[in-house]
Amino acid sequence: MSRIHFEQLPADVRQAVADKTGAVHQAVTAPGGMNSGIASVIDTDSGPVFLKGIPTDHPQVRAQHREAAVAPHLPASCPRLYWHLELNGWSLLGYEAVDGRHADYAPGSPDLPLVEAALTDLQGITAPPDIEIKQAVDRWAEYAPHGTLHHFDGDALLHTDFAPDNVLITGERARLIDWAWPTRGAAWIDPGALALRLMEAGHPAEDAIDFAARFPSWRQAPPEALAAFGAATAVLWREIAEQDDAEWKRTMAERAAVLAEHLRDVTVPRPLESVRGTGRRRSAASEETRPRRPCGT
Repeated sequence: MSRIHFEQLPADVRQAVADKTGAVHQAVTAPGGMNSGIASVIDTDSGPVFLKGIPTDHPQVRAQHREAAVAPHLPASCPRLYWHLELNGWSLLGYEAVDGRHADYAPGSPDLPLVEAALTDLQGITAPPDIEIKQAVDRWAEYAPHGTLHHFDGDALLHTDFAPDNVLITGERARLIDWAWPTRGAAWIDPGALALRLMEAGHPAEDAIDFAARFPSWRQAPPEALAAFGAATAVLWREIAEQDDAEWKRTMAERAAVLAEHLRDVTVPRPLESVRGTGRRRSAASEETRPRRPCGT
C-alpha cells in the first residue's frame, strides 16, 4: 500500500485531527510497514500522537476497524488508542506515541524478559465476546492435522504475530503493537508463535520451547495440541516459501519444520529460570473474504 504524508490528507480531515489533538505543529512520516496509507507521529498542542490510517474503500479497512474495536480491551503493555475518525474517505486512528526501538530477540538479549512480561499481561485477557474478531479454529483450519483443530479453540485474546517489528522496547518495557488481526483461541498459541520467532533470532529449538514453557498456558496444554501446532506451523511456512522464494521465507520454513520435529513427541518441560543464550498471502481483493494466515502474512 502506498503511503502519503500528513500534509497530503484532505484539509477537512487534517482539521478533524486538530479538533482532537489541538494544533498540529509537525508531522513526521514513519518508515517501514506496508499496511497503512498514512503513518505519522504528529506533534500537537496535546502532545505527540501516532496517527495511522487507511482509505475507507480499501479492503483492509475492516482490519483497522477490528483494531479500533479491540483496543479498549488490550493490556497496559499495548499503546493506548485515543480516538478513531472516519471522514472524507479516510479511517484514522490516533494512538499514544511510543518512542522505542524494535525488540531484539537474540540469545542473551536483555529485551527477552521484557517481552515475556508483555506476553504474560496479554495471556490474562479474555477475548471480548461483543466484537467480531477472527477465530483460531478458522485461521488454522487449512494447516492443522486432521482431527486436531479443536485444540486451537479457546477464549483468550491472541496477537499471533510476534515478529520483532511488532514489539517496541521503551525504557524497561515492551509494548505490543499492530493489532489488525486479533484472534480468539487457545492461550498457548501465542507462546508457540513467539517460540518460532526466537528460533528466527538464533535460539535452538529446545531453548525456544523452554521459553514458551515459562507461560502456564503452554505448560498446561496437552502434548498433542503442541504437536498439532508444530505440524500446522510447518505446513503454513512451507506453503509460504513455495509461493514466494524469498530467502527469509525459505529459512522460516526450515525453522518451522525443526520446531514441528521437536514438538511431535513433546513432553511439556518445566520453565527454566533462564534460557541458554537466554504467514497463504491474500490479494487485497480477497483479504477480508478468507481466513488470515496465522503468522500475520
